[in-house]
Amino acid sequence: MKIFVAGLPYDLDDAELEEIFEKFGPVVTAKVALDKETGKSKGFAFIEMENRQDGLDAIEHLNDVSLGKKPLVVKEAEERAAAPRPGGFSPNRNFTKRDR
Repeated sequence: MKIFVAGLPYDLDDAELEEIFEKFGPVVTAKVALDKETGKSKGFAFIEMENRQDGLDAIEHLNDVSLGKKPLVVKEAEERAAAPRPGGFSPNRNFTKRDR
């Protein structure tokens, strides 16, 4: 099960995040989102848990808990549609004579 977590302290790393979630069951991956330019945390992360029920337990127990200044938002991650590639074909694009 994939889980989204927001409201993380900016100094929390992947290992600490995994440690928090493994109390509820086996963690497949725990990844804090980092800013590409600065390498610093964006304050949110994605966790993948081996077992769905363990993930639901983690959500139930960790949502709205404060690790720092603000409460965590912990919920099931939503599948994201693939972003269109820059300059790629878009079936919804309206072509004009100029485009031909």
